[in-house]
Amino acid sequence: MRNLHGTCLWFLFLWLRGRPFMAKGAIPISIRVVLDLNSSIGSMSNSCIWMAYQDFYEFHPHYKTRLALQTQDYGGNVVTAASVVEELLNEKVHAIIGPQTSEQAWFVIELGSKAKVPVISYSATSPSLSPTQKPYFIRTARDDSSQVKAIAAIVQTYGWREIILVYEDTEYGNGLNPYLHDAFVEIGTRVAYRSVIDPRSGGTEIWKELKKVKDMATKVFLVHMSSELGCMLFVAAKKEGMMKMGYAWMVTEGLSAEVAPMVTKCMDSMQGVLGIRPRPNYSKRLQLFKERWKGLSGKGNSEFNVSSVTIFGLWAYDTVWALAMAVEKVWGEKSLSQRQNGTTLLNTILDTKFHGLSGNFHLTGLSKLKQPKWPGNTTEPPTKLRIGIPVTSSVIEFKKVLNFSFDVFFESLKVLPFPLYYDFFPYMKHGENAGTYDELFMQIQLKKFDAVVGDVTIVAKRSNYVDFTMPFLESGVAMLVLAKHDERQNIWIFLKPFSWDLWLTTGAAFVFTGFIVWFIEHRSNPEFRGTSKNQLGMALWFSFSTLVFAQRERVVKNWSRFVLIIWFFVLKSYEEPEAYQEALSLGCNNGGMVGPIYKIDGFAFAFPRNSPLVPYFSGAIINVIQNKTTFEGIKKKHFSRDVISEDVSSSVAFGSPNISLKSFGGLFIITLFTSLLPLMLHLFKFILSKWTALDFK
Repeated sequence: MRNLHGTCLWFLFLWLRGRPFMAKGAIPISIRVVLDLNSSIGSMSNSCIWMAYQDFYEFHPHYKTRLALQTQDYGGNVVTAASVVEELLNEKVHAIIGPQTSEQAWFVIELGSKAKVPVISYSATSPSLSPTQKPYFIRTARDDSSQVKAIAAIVQTYGWREIILVYEDTEYGNGLNPYLHDAFVEIGTRVAYRSVIDPRSGGTEIWKELKKVKDMATKVFLVHMSSELGCMLFVAAKKEGMMKMGYAWMVTEGLSAEVAPMVTKCMDSMQGVLGIRPRPNYSKRLQLFKERWKGLSGKGNSEFNVSSVTIFGLWAYDTVWALAMAVEKVWGEKSLSQRQNGTTLLNTILDTKFHGLSGNFHLTGLSKLKQPKWPGNTTEPPTKLRIGIPVTSSVIEFKKVLNFSFDVFFESLKVLPFPLYYDFFPYMKHGENAGTYDELFMQIQLKKFDAVVGDVTIVAKRSNYVDFTMPFLESGVAMLVLAKHDERQNIWIFLKPFSWDLWLTTGAAFVFTGFIVWFIEHRSNPEFRGTSKNQLGMALWFSFSTLVFAQRERVVKNWSRFVLIIWFFVLKSYEEPEAYQEALSLGCNNGGMVGPIYKIDGFAFAFPRNSPLVPYFSGAIINVIQNKTTFEGIKKKHFSRDVISEDVSSSVAFGSPNISLKSFGGLFIITLFTSLLPLMLHLFKFILSKWTALDFK
């Protein structure tokens, strides 16, 4: 290998830049390089172009042709670039390298096509610049659409369902949009907002746009713009507090490739930014080139004032080699008398193949994604969901349904097609519940929470400001339902409908009612007389027989009839199973049994309106429910002996599977009062009659 570290040689090289360099007897082929030398990419790539020129002809000293290179600085202006190229075409140049940007390339390509002169670009990457539509346009770089699969793969890996695009309003910035849209649709990610920034914007305009997107729920940004504008954006983003934990920033290939030249400008503001960048295959030749570049930079050469050469520099280097090879084939190997035109050179360039510094001019593949350092110098994945959870009372039944909801949530996460990162935030203030369930849902609308998970139900008014997933418990939950556990083998199952205190109180009421009727009737009704044993048995039998209207004894006292009427009134009979079902459905307010049904639409998870996570979670919930082993296991774990009811915000409590004494408390109070009243009156009358009899004696 040659050694080109000599200082004298490079002084000569720098002196020759900007003007043709010819070997004796070589055929000069006029080539012009059109660049913006005031830009970092223009200055860097121009150095690479002249290094390539020197290297190529040192490797091929016997070639009969030489590229007559000459650099033209157009200052970055589109009109100036077009004017410069038009002048060059009048000078009969054979090919043009440049210009740099996609917007400038549009005008230059048009001029080249009319003159049938190949325009070769290593940096105009917009997909809208199609060589099929502009046949004299040759792109020696990858177009931007080649990176969308890599971007989509990263987005899918981190499970981001929404993303904000930030791009410049130029041909370069707009050209990638359709490809990104299609790639995101394919993986189920929604573009929540497009922030389009004028390339002439100053700090104030950029700051206003950042303020707008900062208030949005989505915290994942993809930036596609030039280095100068991108630098301003990230400096402003850091000042606005958007380069910290919780944010995720990605940049496309063009901006990522120019990070190294921007070190002194804004590298500090881009800590944690993830970039897409092609990786050339390692080669000894590439390593030697980088060492030469570093050595020249270290010797104080202003032309090499960047820390490392970018992919655009490597593409520029390889462009010169490809053009030099094609020129030799067209004008050096064929008859010199044969007149060659631009079409021949164009086809020859397209057929040229070689292994350059950047590889074989094709993507070498997406390397395995390493663990990045996100904004805030953390490896914690950004954009974790802030999930609000209700703070339930200490009642154990409420905690059971809350834990049940969490288990369904965790099982749903397992079947999602992407990883989901989250943190739970109890809805608390000063160690206590911060508000009602409706107020908890409002935190989603206020963007304090990204979701709510817990013992929450679907209610119509809540759906005005949140979206619910598929319910994981059916609607129409009532206080009286069938027990979920199997007790068919329980010999005491017939006692199940009532609680023990209700059974005991009901039995006591029977005995008490029978005693009242016996006390009133036994002095004047022969059917209530006899031995003490018979009278006790008759009193007990009479009260219990009234349950099925099977009593044989006839009462003669009006007060006895009054007691029995009230007793018959508070124990209602149902002869058909359908009557019981109707009574449970009607409720006590409509002539049915005690125990209203609370109509809800089931338990579910809540997300912001139009959240792309809702269909994914709904699908996951369906999978969990259909997995009978998993779902029944969760229910058995938490509700082996309980009945699930609605959440606290709808004023519904968990109930025992038995009907309790409290449900019939009012009826027993009425029975007690109406029974004691005739008893007291009868006792008063009895005592009064005895007192009167004593007075007569």
